[in-house]
Amino acid sequence: MNKGEDEARDTRCLNLEAFHISEEFGFVLPEPLSDLPKFYQPWMDIATNLPQLIERHQLRHEVNRMELLGTHLLTGHKQLRLAHMALSFITMGYVWQEGEHNCTKVLPKNLAIPYCQVSESLRLPPILVHADCVLSNWKRRDQSSAMELGNLDTIFALPGGESLKGFFLVTLEVELAAVQGIKAIAAATGAIWRNKDDLMKIALLEMAESIGKMNKAFRKMDEYVDPAVFYGIIRLFLSGWKDNPAFPEGLVYEGVWEDPRQFSGGSAAQSSTLQSFDEFLGIRHSEESAEFLGRMRDYMPPPHKAFIRAIASGPSAREYVAGHPSADLRHAYNACIAALVCLRNHHITVVTRYITILAARAKAEKARLGAAPTDVLQKASPSLGERGTGGSAIMTLLKSARDSTKDAAIEDSGQH
Repeated sequence: MNKGEDEARDTRCLNLEAFHISEEFGFVLPEPLSDLPKFYQPWMDIATNLPQLIERHQLRHEVNRMELLGTHLLTGHKQLRLAHMALSFITMGYVWQEGEHNCTKVLPKNLAIPYCQVSESLRLPPILVHADCVLSNWKRRDQSSAMELGNLDTIFALPGGESLKGFFLVTLEVELAAVQGIKAIAAATGAIWRNKDDLMKIALLEMAESIGKMNKAFRKMDEYVDPAVFYGIIRLFLSGWKDNPAFPEGLVYEGVWEDPRQFSGGSAAQSSTLQSFDEFLGIRHSEESAEFLGRMRDYMPPPHKAFIRAIASGPSAREYVAGHPSADLRHAYNACIAALVCLRNHHITVVTRYITILAARAKAEKARLGAAPTDVLQKASPSLGERGTGGSAIMTLLKSARDSTKDAAIEDSGQH
């Protein structure tokens, strides 16, 4: 290959910066802001006191008397992200303050109008998404210290206390553990274009190691999140108004749309990380799973969604490895698959512990004690049942994704 052809191919390599992906933080928003211009202090005063306002049943009252503020003084991506996050957290609290049976079906215009304007600017939906509650909802306690769980705090919270913070921050650590693997996708894509088998092998091993680190971080969930608090409190406040029996028609955004709109709640399926790995490794999900995961891409920041599309339209890592005589390349690829299967198996274990077992226990307790709910489990949302916050039949989805991942492994005899 001559120099000109080599340079032409290099332009097809994935430039992470072009997709708003940080070399240090990956999909996580680097050093997010935690203050807006003083004009928006009414939003911040409410958003930073949500657990207390909800507990005292005062949030709806405070929002209803809030002034309608224009979004014209918001400048730059980070201010818009902070505004979207603040208004998202306020919205979830406003809708679910009185529980599932007394959820409001109308978002008042003084909240709905600026929220939808900010959402349109970012091309994100007007609901709390993974990019809000995890990717941009963090700050260091000590600016000079490392990005470790003990030195991190959330910017905004909802009911759920330390378990809610733990849920968001452990998920953040999983995202940070993925940075090595995201950079490996870019390196591997370049290696395929240039037929550099040694670089391809190194990139695949880096990816496998990164997925292993994600799994290790994910295992901290047990230490930081109480399953009963997640099932009985947190899950409701992360739930949306699509595929939710409590919202058969959706939510009215007053002053924006005449008809109710349906949006899915925050979900790990909205993380660009696993979908990037799936695309790169050529994992083919079942039709139902692929449809749900595809829909979740509309809840990602558009540059991150574009990154997944760029991977999909680039060279196939699986075809490259399967058609290659090198056993080392196959083993490196299969190490990625094995690590991803391990991660998905652990996700199934977590959902079993945090949702399935508790759903059965809550049902049994309700049958035994009758109608009067006394503890956090019995007060949990009955219509959510064993569904995920994104509205999916979560166990079916996770097992299907795990099985599709297993099926992608390449046998020594070649592609099966």
